[in-house]
Amino acid sequence: MAIETELKLHIAPENLVRLKRHPFLRSLSASRARTLKLYSIYYDTADLELRRQAMALRLRRAGTQFVQTLKGGGEVSAGLHQRNEWETPVPSEQLDFALLKAGGGELPHGVRNRLQPIFVTEFARNVRVLEFEGAEIELCMDSGEIRAGQSICPISELELELKSGAPQQLFKLALALFDVVPLDVEHTSKAEYGYLLFSGAKPSVSKARFPILKKSQSVASALQSLISACLSHIQSNVPGALLKLEEEYLHQVRVGLRRLRVALAITQQHRTGDAELTALREQVTRLCVELGRSREWDVFVTQTLAPILARLPDHGGLREVLSAAERVRKHRHAGMEASLASQDFQRLLLRFGAWMHGLQSAGPEATLEKFATHILDKRSKQVLVHGTGLLGEDPAQLHALRISCKKLRYSIDMFGALFPGPKSGNYLTVLTELQDILGVLNDIAVAHRLLAELDNAARHDTLALVRGWMEHDYAERIAEFRKAWDRYAALKEFWH
Repeated sequence: MAIETELKLHIAPENLVRLKRHPFLRSLSASRARTLKLYSIYYDTADLELRRQAMALRLRRAGTQFVQTLKGGGEVSAGLHQRNEWETPVPSEQLDFALLKAGGGELPHGVRNRLQPIFVTEFARNVRVLEFEGAEIELCMDSGEIRAGQSICPISELELELKSGAPQQLFKLALALFDVVPLDVEHTSKAEYGYLLFSGAKPSVSKARFPILKKSQSVASALQSLISACLSHIQSNVPGALLKLEEEYLHQVRVGLRRLRVALAITQQHRTGDAELTALREQVTRLCVELGRSREWDVFVTQTLAPILARLPDHGGLREVLSAAERVRKHRHAGMEASLASQDFQRLLLRFGAWMHGLQSAGPEATLEKFATHILDKRSKQVLVHGTGLLGEDPAQLHALRISCKKLRYSIDMFGALFPGPKSGNYLTVLTELQDILGVLNDIAVAHRLLAELDNAARHDTLALVRGWMEHDYAERIAEFRKAWDRYAALKEFWH
């Protein structure tokens, strides 16, 4: 078994031609480029058992040679694909299960006799070996298509496969290639695109999910896995957000960035003085602010103005204010979409990859359990500092409490599994309820600010109507907040 380590990048076909001819590649090439014609058949059962097991089985023809490959396990982070791989030459264009088993590859029980062709890939691969900063990297430039029945998906991508050296060098080389042609970090493999074609399904929204940490892990490895999960969550939802497949994609990008921001803040407490970490966190913060601005107008339009207009459908002033708010909302979305589609965002993903794979040991460190306890203690104390004695009259104080609750909630999501027991579930339920109420109060406070941005003499009476509606809702929510705070303040910390 080998572990395949490669970085995938999408490239426009016209830029693929430019890159092949660029002197930068010639300056790094250790040998002359060669071109292969590759035809691959991917096999699975009719109910896609291999896919459910996170495995892929293919038979590839390259010229007159045939190779079968089984891939399984592994992970994807910032475009870096690492998977277990069992690859064996076979004598003909037919799967050879005896050779597969002899090479260490093993299919799930009962799958072998149910295998059938699912989809094929056919593409030209331009291959060259590059020497870059002491690493040997195979650069493959692929152009062709994936076919499943009558459905076709084009292929135009780069694969940087590490032959020797450190994974960090893959990201550094990719960043250098960004100076030559525009590129996009590719989160989805050819096999996954093939499965989507076969099933006729659109990509599904990826929900936030932190890995389950173990007490035996080092602090450094735990933090790296948390950051990697955040990046994967963000990256898997960006394409759907840009294509506007549904609003949930954009929501999940926002959630992923917020969680990443908290994970980076925690990491800075472990790695003080890390200049690149500071720079990455600052860029993530700017993205969070920009996406937060677009969310403010989303909520204002859909949860404040639209419900009022539904109650007063003949109010011309309300319709005009809603129309004006929609124009601002559209403008905010255009700016946000430009940021997510930018080369700066793609560079950010690669910089994260280079940083994570270049981390050196920070020296002796506390156990993960002790570190997590310290973080949760600090976060819960911040909640108590901001919430104790707060009656709900000051929007700025409520905002500070909401942020503290959010940081504690995400920290529990990260480290809660280290402290199993029945009390953790109740603690998280009560905290989430408090955070949700604070979120609604914050949305009302933000709506007042956005009304001020829309204010003019002609809209004065209409905006006064909206403000009165919101103030009534605010009073009801404040009463809910006080009850929720009392429930939270009575809780015992489950991590002690």
